[in-house]
Amino acid sequence: MPERRFATMFRRTRAEHRVALLPYVMSGFPTIEATPDLVERLVDAGADGLELGVPFSDPMADGPTIQRASQRALENGVTSRVALDLLEKARARVNVPIALMGYVNPIARFGYREYCRAAASAGADALIVPDVPPEESEELGGAVEAAGLDLVAFIAPTTSDARLRLAGRVARGFIYCVSVTGVTGARLTLNTELAGMLARARAVTTTPLVVGFGISRPEHVTWLVGRADGAIVASALIDAMDAAPNDPFPAAAAIVETLRRAGSAAATG
Repeated sequence: MPERRFATMFRRTRAEHRVALLPYVMSGFPTIEATPDLVERLVDAGADGLELGVPFSDPMADGPTIQRASQRALENGVTSRVALDLLEKARARVNVPIALMGYVNPIARFGYREYCRAAASAGADALIVPDVPPEESEELGGAVEAAGLDLVAFIAPTTSDARLRLAGRVARGFIYCVSVTGVTGARLTLNTELAGMLARARAVTTTPLVVGFGISRPEHVTWLVGRADGAIVASALIDAMDAAPNDPFPAAAAIVETLRRAGSAAATG
């Protein structure tokens, strides 16, 4: 059986002693037609992998920036099936690992097994479902595994050691390490409790640790080198594209290029 894309990516970035950079793209933002182009542009700018969001009317884990992008995508007509179609179009252009991020209600309506099979067929490598805790992930996890996908687990600074061990057992692909208690959004500084959480998680699992929620600056990525395996940048990209509506791609690509350089420089410095 061939090695899965996320495993291959992390094996490479670990050998290079750097943090994998995983930008977030909302399916259908800023437009449906632009999504595959944006994916390709960010990979060309240095993205090691991608998180592709599926818009939802009640995105409980997302802050105002991603909520705004989600609402725009819904207004553009994005459904689960449209998001899967966009994933398939993006996959035809790039070979990096892609994690499909969505909430459980639309997946349940689609049908766990049907959704997972469709996601795998479209080119997904993993599912990120923030409102399914590890204790309740058995049914979804079975469907994910049957489709040959990875199921990402979440941890936060408030996660107990027992739940860290559980996340380490059920997670495949990587563990999404929420840097703060709260919702997504770009921040100036990282939570002071993050180092302790990463150290506790590293002590109980070898699954790659990827930090999200607030990653927006080069010094954030630099600090993560040697502490985590990857970083997800989301709100900062959306804010940059919103600030340049006439030509949003260069602004997003510039952030990815800057963060990728920061991770590489720290690894070789």
